Amino acid sequence: MSTQFEIIFSGIKILLVFLIWFHSAPIMAWVERRGSALMQNRLGPNRLGPLGLFQSLADGIKFIFKEDSVPGHVKKFYYVLAPLVSMIPAFMTFAVIPWAAPMMIDGHVITFHVADLNVGILYIFAVASLGVYGIIMAGWSSNNKYALLGSLRSSSQMISYELSLGLSVIPIIMIFSSVHLGDIAMAQTAPLFHIGSIAIPKWGVFIQPLGFLIFTTAAFAETNRLPFDLPEGESEIVAGYHLEYGSMKFAIFQMAEYGNMTTASALIATLFFGGWHFPFLHTILSFLQGHIPAMAAMSGEAMEWVRVACQAAFFFVKICFFMWFFVWVRWTIPRFRYDQLMDLGWKVMLPLSLVNIFATGWAIYAGWM
Repeated sequence: MSTQFEIIFSGIKILLVFLIWFHSAPIMAWVERRGSALMQNRLGPNRLGPLGLFQSLADGIKFIFKEDSVPGHVKKFYYVLAPLVSMIPAFMTFAVIPWAAPMMIDGHVITFHVADLNVGILYIFAVASLGVYGIIMAGWSSNNKYALLGSLRSSSQMISYELSLGLSVIPIIMIFSSVHLGDIAMAQTAPLFHIGSIAIPKWGVFIQPLGFLIFTTAAFAETNRLPFDLPEGESEIVAGYHLEYGSMKFAIFQMAEYGNMTTASALIATLFFGGWHFPFLHTILSFLQGHIPAMAAMSGEAMEWVRVACQAAFFFVKICFFMWFFVWVRWTIPRFRYDQLMDLGWKVMLPLSLVNIFATGWAIYAGWM
């Protein structure tokens, strides 16, 4: 395989991931508004396009052309830098998440993630933790007591729940003996047990249900989503850390939030739901190849591309489900008080994470896993 092909293919992967991440904000803004309207028995956006589909496009154009004023009392350099510091880590974390199994072309292995790091999950935790600096910078540079209070809340919240988030993944790493996300996804394709002739895959949610619950709850707190949106609690601190922001700077903060939601959904799917694993895919493709003449004439390499497309599509469906789950929870569960938030993180989730690690270690030692 030529170096030119590798460079072009890497560029295509980067462009594809960027487009998915970049479009997550306008799409999810529409989904969130229509979803909340559905739950509250009202219409939601319905003026621009069918079902209001063009509303997000109109909002984006409005943000671009709206006056980008900078209040006179802010610390300008850090005020302008803060949205970018929040957005860039949110985009970087998605680079190591695989969205299909590798394939062979001319004796070379082709992987389907932007960066093939053997420390993928550690990279995500390291880079994702940098996002809080953008929020702290925004609150401090705004020179506003409500914004500062929101950023302080965010820093203590993220530090508290990052512990549970990281500890909840350790049992998965212990079971699959890898921190490489591709290896973890591949290991989940193995059968866990059989029900008649049906093989139940070794997905993380089946072998680590408590870890899944802790990780998902901590992901809500890490992305500042309800019921953990204390850093921007409108009923208490007006709008929190982005109180003094408008125009595209505010839009960038929203993009960072939805980007973090996308990465969190992809991580949940990868660690606990097999990632790109599509049960019975080979059986389905074999059946279609035997009954559809066009597919029967395909070469082995062409069928591999079909397999990759199916796995990537199924992985995308999983991401969409968890993105909708974020919206569903937001409009279902009310916001916690701050003392309840901290009590849940330190007195409930942290001890449960430690118990889960010890229980998993004992199960592995006893040969149960």
